[in-house]
Amino acid sequence: MLEELKTFIAVVEHKNFTRAGEYLNLSQPSVSTHIKNLESSFDVTLINRSVKQKNICITENGYKLYEKAKEIINLLDITYIEVKDNNNSLKGTLKIGTSLTIGEYFLPKFISIFSKKYPDIDVEIVIENTSLICSHLKDLTLDIGLIEGTPTLGSFNQEYFLKDQLVLAFNPSNNQLINIKSYEELNNHLWIVREDGSGSREYFNMFLESNKIIPNKILVLGSNSAIKEAVKNNLGITLTSSLVTEAAVANREICINTFNDKYYRYFSYITPKNITMSKTIQVFIDELNDFSKKTSC
Repeated sequence: MLEELKTFIAVVEHKNFTRAGEYLNLSQPSVSTHIKNLESSFDVTLINRSVKQKNICITENGYKLYEKAKEIINLLDITYIEVKDNNNSLKGTLKIGTSLTIGEYFLPKFISIFSKKYPDIDVEIVIENTSLICSHLKDLTLDIGLIEGTPTLGSFNQEYFLKDQLVLAFNPSNNQLINIKSYEELNNHLWIVREDGSGSREYFNMFLESNKIIPNKILVLGSNSAIKEAVKNNLGITLTSSLVTEAAVANREICINTFNDKYYRYFSYITPKNITMSKTIQVFIDELNDFSKKTSC
């Protein structure tokens, strides 16, 4: 049944029998046979097929089997790696999804240290906003997610690993913002922000709401670097991580207001619930927590 489950996963993810067969190097009749064998074994319809439109529709039972099949294959892959490894050295591939601030300003230094310590672990990194990382992790196409916001989907274990300070960033010509006495002074400014679905946007929205700030206009940019450059060029102001502004502040290209160290958020790692964690992932988490403690000191 293992091969049938792998075929079924491919059909669901490729949404097409022919493309699934090409991916698995199987003929289309073989793919159809595997699906029929599964439907016969479980005595349910997993896929509804439209002959005229050549479309397929996964049934509710089909999606249930898809989720469980992914868990089974994941567990088998972990078991294979750990049983095969007779020398107790860590080997394999670690697929990490990270949101943008972490991926751009925190992770590179950590991965450099981690890769030198564990040279036989191949690291693959996907940088997306928090919402997309959660989606990929739910599909088990990632092993672990590092995010800034709140998971957009359920079924995750979540643990904090680093405290991150949020600052008001603005062009030095707006130096009156250094010593604001009321949040009302932040009304009627043009704010430059990240897109919906990002952790940064989530905290920005909370900041506006809690302080009753009404922006004059909002400009959405898809990266921290773009926002930083816009602020440097006096296009507007932003609320962002101190990690993003650190170099620009040192070069006097940007000014910040820390609000008396009032605003913080936490970076966290998330893993799927009910999935056996591999030794490689656990070691990665241990090293991440150790590095974060040293960084915070």
